[in-house]
Amino acid sequence: MDVTLTIRRFNPEQAQDPFWQSFEVSVEPTDRVLDALHTIKWELDGTLTFRRSCAHGVCGSDAMRINGRNRLACKTLVKDVDAGKAITVEPIKGLPVLKDLVVDMEPFFAAYRSVMPFLITDGHEPTRERLQSQADRERFDDTTKCILCAACTTSCPVYWNDGQYFGPQAIVGAHRFIFDSRDTGGAERLEILNDREGVWRCRTTFNCTDACPRGIEVTKAIQEVKRALIFR
Repeated sequence: MDVTLTIRRFNPEQAQDPFWQSFEVSVEPTDRVLDALHTIKWELDGTLTFRRSCAHGVCGSDAMRINGRNRLACKTLVKDVDAGKAITVEPIKGLPVLKDLVVDMEPFFAAYRSVMPFLITDGHEPTRERLQSQADRERFDDTTKCILCAACTTSCPVYWNDGQYFGPQAIVGAHRFIFDSRDTGGAERLEILNDREGVWRCRTTFNCTDACPRGIEVTKAIQEVKRALIFR
């Protein structure tokens, strides 16, 4: 089938404003949007710039807005795109665009680092494995699935309009350790998220949950962190 991909292009070395450019490509209905982008880059316009790595929905590097929704290009089939033979592709919102579909991820990762996304323990190095029950592990299992694609954070209307907001992913990253029975840094993380630009900025629009390619219940995780702050 022949499809039209209309891509939001931006090259700061050539112009200050972005522009839209359309490409006609022939694809199979079961091809992914990433395959169509590869066809454009390899056969039609080598200057097209976008990120991708594993191409199997694990690395999270090819998150972009496809027909107005945050998705991974490697997991979105052409036949499943709402508009059928007309596909619009643009960079994820809320982060500075460097070129074409590539955004500056540093603000996103800065928010992630600020919640201390690593295990914190007290005392000396243990002499044996820190054991954890299956029930304790299941308490935070959902938020361990995050692949840092930024699809949830850049689908958030609050994040679009407030560059200081931590964003959904940073809260998910904190959730994964706050509810880990082996961790002792939960109180410190909760205090960080209690900031005016922290968890209370969430407006529960569920955009983040809808955008997550891993099916994480992001909004639920945010509500659990709010509840932990109230009852700590």
